[in-house]
Formats: sequence, structure tokens, C-alpha cells
Amino acid sequence: MKRVNTAATSADAPLTRERIVTAAEGVLRRFGPSKATVVDVARALGVSHAAVYKHVATKAALRDLVVAQWAEATMPSLRAIASEPGPAPERLRRLLDALIAVKRRKASHDPELFSAYRMLAADAESVVAAHVEELVGLAAMIIRAGVEEGTFRQVDPVAMGRSVLMATSRFHHPAHAAEWTDPSIDAAYNDVWQLLMDGLCAAKNHR
Repeated sequence: MKRVNTAATSADAPLTRERIVTAAEGVLRRFGPSKATVVDVARALGVSHAAVYKHVATKAALRDLVVAQWAEATMPSLRAIASEPGPAPERLRRLLDALIAVKRRKASHDPELFSAYRMLAADAESVVAAHVEELVGLAAMIIRAGVEEGTFRQVDPVAMGRSVLMATSRFHHPAHAAEWTDPSIDAAYNDVWQLLMDGLCAAKNHR
């Protein structure tokens, strides 16, 4: 009986956005952001550039897709934390801790790819803005709950969520990645956190 090889080759497998992003990551890792073009990704996939154009029509669209996928990979655990029950100060700290941890992990585990994503993200303004707005929204969700439970003083949750992210940007924004190996970085983070709590917590809950 003739054996049939059911394993699809790269060229035979259905072309999806996920496959395109995976191929783009390989191109980025090997050649850097300047080679992350539709043609280069098509070559890596072993398909025609016309096939890739059906999913991403331009280099800018490819860049935005890759950056969006990268940003999305950080979000599931953060969304889960924001939706958890429990005291708001503890949840807000866990949210920031998780955000910092995932960014540091990406920077340390694959620094070349992390650097390439940083360069791409600088031009993917709308994608990055949407990512930041979701982070602000998660922080605001927790802060709003804190106001309602009386652990946080009366504030605008969205404005305060944005302020919290800005105040802690040194510890999670990719532009500061070179500072994350500083031995004093965790102590500095704790100092900033205490300042935030000094300003945000209601007087009866302030310690």
C-alpha cells in the first residue's frame, strides 16, 4: 500500500496572517527591520509576493501587523489581572509587575528581535497608540474599582491610569530597555510605586 505524506510543505500550507507574522519574525531576526518587506517575507514562505499581498498590501501594513501581534502577545495575562477580584492596590501592583516582567522577558530572551520590534514600533504609531490605550483602560478599570471600594481617593480613573503608566514608563517602555539590567532598577520601581500610592490612596487607607 502506498504511503501518503500528509505533512504539508511551507508552500502548500494555507497562507494565513499568523504564518506571515511568523515568517516576518524570522526575516527580522536574520536581517533586521530594513528587510521586513512583503517580498522578503514571501521569499521566506516560498510563495509569490502576490499571495502575501492578498493579506498585507504594503510594507507599512506588514509592519503594523507584526507590531500588533507582538503587542497582543503581552495582553492576555494583563487582562486577566485587571478582571480579578481583590483589593485594587494589590491588583494594580500585579498589573504593573506583570507588564514589567513580560517586557523584560522579551528583551532578555531574544534581544535582536526585541530591538527590531522597537524600531518597527517607532513607525507603527496607530498600533502602538491602540496598545497604550488598552493598557490605560486596564489600569483605569482597577483604579475605578478602587475608588468605588474606598481604597483610592476620588480621581478620574482614565487620567490616573494614564499617569500611572507614564510614571512607571522607565520600567516597562522599550525605549528604556538598556536600563533594565541596572541592579538598582527594582528599588527605583518600589520608590515610584510608593509615591503613586501616597498620592492615590484614600487617607484612611494610607500606610
